[in-house]
Amino acid sequence: MAAAISSPPSERVAVVTGGNKGIGLEVCRQLASNGVTVILTARDEARGAAAVEQLTAAAGLSDVIFHQLEVTDARSIARLTGFLKERFGKLDILVNNAAIGGVQRLPVQDLSAEKFSGMDARQRAEWMWKNCRETCDAAKAGIQTNYYGTKNVTEALLPLLQASSDGRIVNVSSDFGLLSHFINEELKQELNDVEKLTEERLDEVLAMFLNDFEAGEVEARGWPSAFAAYKVAKAAMNAYSRVLARRHPALRVNCAHPGYVKTDMTRHSGLLTPEEGASNVVKVALLPEGGPTGAFFALGQEAPFV
Repeated sequence: MAAAISSPPSERVAVVTGGNKGIGLEVCRQLASNGVTVILTARDEARGAAAVEQLTAAAGLSDVIFHQLEVTDARSIARLTGFLKERFGKLDILVNNAAIGGVQRLPVQDLSAEKFSGMDARQRAEWMWKNCRETCDAAKAGIQTNYYGTKNVTEALLPLLQASSDGRIVNVSSDFGLLSHFINEELKQELNDVEKLTEERLDEVLAMFLNDFEAGEVEARGWPSAFAAYKVAKAAMNAYSRVLARRHPALRVNCAHPGYVKTDMTRHSGLLTPEEGASNVVKVALLPEGGPTGAFFALGQEAPFV
């Protein structure tokens, strides 16, 4: 028999993937500060538990709970789903934040804040690009985590989101996922045609990309260049979000670009603090009831997918 639901139905419950550091940790803190019960998830149990302890001790937030989650592991997703079903019987907010860079990073000696002084966003991104390299293994891992990890968590939690009176999904995206990065106009138009696009077609597109990547034909085929796997995965996730919004009009399904944030993923080369980046995500998570769905938000403001 399932355990009794221990929280009042009116209490909002949120899950944040990749919540133990950076933007994810700040999203957890800001949601909890707004009276939301937050399930902070992370791959590593020790780091996840330490993050919850940090929020509890430093910020005095008692409604943050840790649960292990590896977004590429079906059994881990199933355990989280079972926990939420037994403990709460619903889910109000899902923030899909967990992501990886999709590249192999090269060793760097100096990562002090002074290193980036006087550099604009383009120069900082170029520095990041010069200090990494794209490999087939890294590209495959990027697609698996950033697209399929997000999709599989979302699909597993959909029934709990539908049990909420105001279920919403926020997929943490990036301006790197904009379709303007695609040179192939036919592919760009197809990914932007939400009326016809299907999840099956997205699977085919991602398989095509990985085949072209392995063949060394990324640029020749009109895919994005520089951080190609990250850009393609985020573009596919954006497209999936729009398909999902059409399939489930009662839910709010949106994408949020937090900005260029100082995190481990950007090697702290960003322009915004994690607090600032997270606020751009939380703003979308806490939009008024009946707000936009199937939309892209950049720095907290609705913007085009292209």
